[in-house]
Order: sequence, then C-alpha cells, then structure tokens
Amino acid sequence: MADALNRFLRAKIRGLSFRAGRLCSLTPREVGIRPQDVPYAPSTAHFAAANTRLREIDAGVRRALARLEEDARRPVLHAQRVLHHAALVEREIDRARRAFGLFFDIFSQRGTRFASALAACDVIAADCFQVVRRSAPGLLGPPLLKPITYLEHSFSPATFRRGVLLRRLLGERNPFPLIRVPYERIEAPWGMGVVLHEIGHNLQADLSIWNETQSALQRRVLGVTGDPWLTRLWGRWHKEIFADLVACLLGGPASVHSMKDFLAYPAARVLTFQPLSVHPTPYVRVLIQAEMLQRMGFPERARDVRSNWTRLYGGQLARSRIPARLLQSSARVIPHVVDEVCFQPRRGLAQHALVDVVPFGQEDQRRILQGARELARGRVPSWLPPRFTVSASREALERGMAPAASISKTVLARLTQLGARDIVEQPSAASVMAA
Repeated sequence: MADALNRFLRAKIRGLSFRAGRLCSLTPREVGIRPQDVPYAPSTAHFAAANTRLREIDAGVRRALARLEEDARRPVLHAQRVLHHAALVEREIDRARRAFGLFFDIFSQRGTRFASALAACDVIAADCFQVVRRSAPGLLGPPLLKPITYLEHSFSPATFRRGVLLRRLLGERNPFPLIRVPYERIEAPWGMGVVLHEIGHNLQADLSIWNETQSALQRRVLGVTGDPWLTRLWGRWHKEIFADLVACLLGGPASVHSMKDFLAYPAARVLTFQPLSVHPTPYVRVLIQAEMLQRMGFPERARDVRSNWTRLYGGQLARSRIPARLLQSSARVIPHVVDEVCFQPRRGLAQHALVDVVPFGQEDQRRILQGARELARGRVPSWLPPRFTVSASREALERGMAPAASISKTVLARLTQLGARDIVEQPSAASVMAA
C-alpha cells in the first residue's frame, strides 16, 4: 500500500514539474500573429512587458516547485506534506495561467478579422497621449507604453489602467493600459467618443491627479451646497466626470453626441439612481457635458444637447427615482463642477488647468467639420489627427453625409494606415525591462 501511495505522489510531482514553466513567455508567432498581421500587432515593447511579468510569476512557480521536488527526493514520502507543497505549486501555476491567458487572448485577437479595427483604436489612444505631450512637454515623463485595445462580449467599453491590480490576475499588476471594446462597436468609429472617455481614465491616472481632483471637487461642492451628502456623492463620481469632460476636450461636441447616444435609454434607466455607483446618474451626466460645451465656447451645441435631453426626459422627472436634493441643486452645482475639474490649475498639472493640457477650440471644430465633408467624399485628410477622425465620423453620420458602412471603411482604413507607419511614440523593450 505504501509503495502504491508513493508511486501516486511521485507521479503527481512529475506531472506538476512538467506543467510548471510552460507559461512563462509569449512571442508573436505563438499567439498566431502571421506576417500579414504584423502591422496590427502589439509592439515588441508590449511583448517584452508581458514577458517580464510572466517571468516574475514563473520565479514564484520555481520556488514552490523546488520545495516539492525536495520532498520527492525523500525515500518515503509524507503524503500531507507533499499535498501541501503541491497545492502551493498549483496556486502559482494558477497565477501564471491567468496572466498568460489574459495576454494570449488580447494579443491573439490581432490575428483575426478585427485586427485592423483594433489597431485603429490603438492609434486613437496614442494620439490622445500625444496631445498632452505636445501641449505640456514633460508632464507625462518618459515614453510610456501606449494602451492596447481588445474585444470582449461586454455591454460597454471599459479600461484597466497601467499598474492597477487586477482581480483576474489574482492581484498581479497590469503592465500597460487595456481598453475593452464590445465586438459590435469596434467597427463603428462614430461611437468611439466613449473610447475617448476610457482613454481619459488612463490620462487621469498617468498624470497622477486622481486624488487631487477628488479633493478639490469635494471642497467646491461642499462650499456651494453646505451638504455633506451631496459632497460625498459628487466626490464619488469624480473619476467618471473627469473622463467625460476630458473626452469633450479630446473630441469636441461630437464626443458629447456620442456619449448622449450611448446613454439614451428608456426613462426608467436614465432617471434611476444608484447611491453607491461611481457613475453619475445618466440624466445629470449629459447635463454636465452640455455645460462643458458651453464653457468651451459652443453655446449653440450646448443648447441643442440640453434641449434634446430635456425633451426626452424632462416631462418624466416627477416620476424619477433621482433624489430631489440632487435634482434641485444640479443646475447650481454643475457649473462649479465643470469649472473645478477643467478650468482650475492643479499641482499635478504643473499649475496648469486641464483645458491647457488638452486644448480644444473653434479652429479644431472647423477642422473636424471639414474632415466630415472629406469623409463624405470617401477620404480622410492627412492633416486630421486620429482623435478628430472619430469626431468627423460622428458629424458625417449625424448629418447624413454618407452611409454608415462607407464612413466606417474610410476611417478604419486611414487609422490602420497610420498605425502601420508606427507614428506613435513607444519606449524600447530595454527601457520597459529597466522600469
């Protein structure tokens, strides 16, 4: 009986030894990247960052395995000791499996029919970071790995910031920003205003103004209302408000229309209230963006947004689930919120305001509208930045200048071409390893 048990335990150890270390690296070829997929693939530095993280996890696998293999060298195996050490190896293998699976799933999508659209989204994200680098040199520090876009069967876009601890990875840090896009949205550039919102989250984190923005917003709301409950509520919403407002600056009025499109649902949803949600209730959320358009110098577009929104939902406010305190104070509070988040200087922005770091003016909007007219003719002008291409596609769609399929094909072809030229700044693999 003892010999049979020893054989079983030794076989278990051999099996674990074989499985360990098989998930410690990824190459483009291993994830299915073919030569024709290379223009759409993540950069060498992205693979290096992923492999650095996998090797760190593999070191834990090796340490746990060494203890188990020490048990195997004993003449008689202590069953519970072996099972304990085997469980520790399994735990570390699970960490490796999760990290390997995440990177494999994301990178391998660049060998599918969606590869060019994913690369186009990467170009948009990188352009948004370049805006900050041009407007406020030095604020973002050395080159950073650009965000990587991937597809998931989810309801809405989302992001996982650089360095954040991911539950999916059992607490491992995310080495570069990830932007999740639902499958059916990836080829609809006029809806990418919501992707600008997700990029905004990453900008707020990489600029290190997360806590400063929240504290300033809470002080402002408390000073205006004297109401601690409203102060906590608006403070809880600070991340989503920041992302919405920076999306306005990245894409102009069209990004507000894109977000309005995303939030326009039956009144039962738009007029609901979830007290612990980090998202502003949808009815108030669009009014915040309308105020931002007003402050940016687009009063007519602001009036259009407010008018459309109140026509859709204003007549049903009496039956809404939004607390009266919030509704009655919103007209007074919203201008202060927009001013505090976007127009007040921040230490983290080197005493600049957000509108200085991500500028948008009348000339930018003229370029977008001209770009929309060019889109209607089946081309994207070379002078139109990638982020404005998103806005131009929205303007072209809303004004009925061209069919949706034609707009999508033209925009994605242009952005994919820019991605293939590798116009975006990328750190070297060596710098990623050193960091």
